[in-house]
Amino acid sequence: MSSHESLGRMLASGAAEVGVGLSPGQARLLEHYAALITVWNRRLRLTGVRSAEDAVRVLILGALDILRFLPAQGVILDLGSGAGVPGIPIAALRPSAQVVLLEASRKKAAFLELASRELGLANVTVLNARAETLGRDPDHREHYDAVTARALAPLRVLVEYALPLLRMGGVAVFPKGVKAAAEVAAAAKALTILGGQAETRGSLSRNSSPSVVVRKIAPTPPEFSRRPGVPPRRPL
Repeated sequence: MSSHESLGRMLASGAAEVGVGLSPGQARLLEHYAALITVWNRRLRLTGVRSAEDAVRVLILGALDILRFLPAQGVILDLGSGAGVPGIPIAALRPSAQVVLLEASRKKAAFLELASRELGLANVTVLNARAETLGRDPDHREHYDAVTARALAPLRVLVEYALPLLRMGGVAVFPKGVKAAAEVAAAAKALTILGGQAETRGSLSRNSSPSVVVRKIAPTPPEFSRRPGVPPRRPL
């Protein structure tokens, strides 16, 4: 079996496991994306994966597992997008949604620009900025229908990044692994202050871990997010 066939089978079976149907065009796009990660990771250290197969199994299928929590339309923000996960797979599978990839590293933001062009994702915008700054910008505050982030920070820090950016009723989805419930408990104070309500949801995939789903149920006080660097140093 060729490498191309192997990736295709892995994508098809993994997507079916989480209830996602991939068109042939979407499967080809995700395979191309896995190849891009592999090539550019050698230069930019985007992620810890070392092969296209690992990119599919660890990154892409994990992103497909959280699609069920996200709206089919609207504006979705991916915080600390890095290699583009989960934002780029979401954009590929949610063509009616606008997906904003937020990345503080200029080099990684440049990769995200390149990848979105190579993949022909017209519904993707890349922003080279910090979440704390965006949360105080009137053009972005309470603007987003959904927020995602993978392996970025503990939950009590993530909610300070995300909730100022979410509209009322919006949802944030964070893959968090086996310690998801413990992170929800540790974030109780931050959630109360910032207007969020969290629950842990199990994975449908053998390759993924539980996620935390946070809904915005009350306004976020105007003093949050605090200035860049403060949330991780002094979490709520």
